[in-house]
Amino acid sequence: MTPTLTTLLLLGLSVGPRTRAQAGTLPAPSLWAEPGSVVPWGSTVTIWCQGILEAHEFHLDKDGHPVPWDRQKPLEPGNKAKFSIRYVTEQYAGRYHCSCQSPTGSSEGSDPLELVVTGFHAKPTLSALPNPMVTSGGKVTLQCTSWTGFHRFVLMREGEPRPAWTLDSQRPTSGQFQALFPVGPVTPSARWTFRCHGYFNNTPQLWSYPSDPLELLVSGVSRKPSLLTQQSPVVTPGQRLTLQCRSHVGYDRFALYKEAAHDLPQHLSRQPQAGPSGADFPLGPVNSSHGGRYTCYGGHNLSSEWSAPSDPLDILVTGQLPSTPSLSVQPGPMVASGENVTLLCQSWSFVDTFLLSKEGAADPPLRLRSKYRAGHYQAKFSMNPVTSAQGGTYRCYGSYSTSPHLLSHPSDPLELQVSGSSGEPGPPATDPSSTAGPNRYLYVLIGAAGAFVLLLCLLVVLLVRRRRQGKGRKPGAADPEPQDRGLQDSSGPAAATQEETLSDAAVQDAQPEEGVELDQRDAEDGDPQGTTYAQAAACDAPPDVTYAQLNRLTLRRETSAPHSSQAGEPPAEPSVYAALAIR
Repeated sequence: MTPTLTTLLLLGLSVGPRTRAQAGTLPAPSLWAEPGSVVPWGSTVTIWCQGILEAHEFHLDKDGHPVPWDRQKPLEPGNKAKFSIRYVTEQYAGRYHCSCQSPTGSSEGSDPLELVVTGFHAKPTLSALPNPMVTSGGKVTLQCTSWTGFHRFVLMREGEPRPAWTLDSQRPTSGQFQALFPVGPVTPSARWTFRCHGYFNNTPQLWSYPSDPLELLVSGVSRKPSLLTQQSPVVTPGQRLTLQCRSHVGYDRFALYKEAAHDLPQHLSRQPQAGPSGADFPLGPVNSSHGGRYTCYGGHNLSSEWSAPSDPLDILVTGQLPSTPSLSVQPGPMVASGENVTLLCQSWSFVDTFLLSKEGAADPPLRLRSKYRAGHYQAKFSMNPVTSAQGGTYRCYGSYSTSPHLLSHPSDPLELQVSGSSGEPGPPATDPSSTAGPNRYLYVLIGAAGAFVLLLCLLVVLLVRRRRQGKGRKPGAADPEPQDRGLQDSSGPAAATQEETLSDAAVQDAQPEEGVELDQRDAEDGDPQGTTYAQAAACDAPPDVTYAQLNRLTLRRETSAPHSSQAGEPPAEPSVYAALAIR
């Protein structure tokens, strides 16, 4: 080999490494963004590029731009550079690379960084199916929906810089665009908070506003608390409502969850109080959005796990439908315990469900499907048999099955009064809308009592009078035993015989005998016969005297003409004779 050839080969070997370094043989730097690669419009973001210590300059390149987007000198200790964007707009959205320059040459480009700017479209809605309460180790489906026709949806998990999932959108029969993200198994060792976005394929780095955050609560098997309200679960718009979560377990925090709610459950720390631990969740003023099904959970500060859910509590909001039903009762608003009672709720407008609520009761209202009869919709609520505990004031409402927690206006109140015993005579059935029923019943009782007292006084007066008449009879005035049982007219053929037989029983007009009452009726009173009625009252008398009590016997009176006197005696006064018939 000639000296000239050897010199050329050595020169080539010395130049080769430098040429490869200038061609990009240095290791590729790292590229990232703080606080993340997904940033809201108008915010501040910092992009970092970290390379070798010998680098003296860093270049930031953006796809679509032929020249470097930015150039920065390295910071101490000299292996990374900072690229700051003080106000993010859509022009900063895109894909970035960085490289570093050193005395030995340029490095290769970094892995791409996709900077996404949010806030260019309406936010979608994120919900959990069936609900965000998941048992430890369980799975759940997150649903991201929007009326905007996004091509793709992205699910972001809090604390992670990159999207967790990206899915193509679908449009089911409901009309909304959506994507379903399967999540799980979940554990209580970490927080599970998510948001979702939507975007179009032609602008993949310009996303919508983020959805409201959705936190998955991982429930365990610890004892469930109780959820209750001091008011009725049927509430009116504008009313103040407070839900109370209580437990005998010493939980440090409580969460209130509404079924199908898109926002985070309400969290409250334990409120110091005597007895069971608990927390109060104020809701109100009430509007239609408060209607729904609620549950609550308890947890400890040292664990992210929550208790088992409480029993559900339905909150019903009235006045959300234009109709107003009517409420009536059969057989009447006042019944005895043990009777069969039916409350009838009716509406002229269509409702598919009726609810019956008792004033002051914390129990949920009774529900019945409506039936169409006689031109209106109705439901019959039976109490067979009724008890005294069921007495109270009732109202009924109508609702639709599509929104069961939104009710119509209430019916007029109906007060059901239940007496203690079924053996007592019940009051007559009255119109349910009448409010005078109880007063009328009281007036009847007072009138009956007054009539009874008057009747008793009358009987006492008659008894006293009867005793006085018996004691007032003259001693020795004995009634002879009559000889004739028939009633004869003194003008008949046997008048003379009857006059002799009944001469002792004659009743004089001038001096009637004591103990005998005469009721004389002259012809002027309408008795042409001039008949006289007599009644002999029985009283205590010697045993040899017989008295007769005449009931419904007619005593005929006849005035005879004066006869010629015998032995010069003056003529007798006109006499009244009575024929006695002894029964």
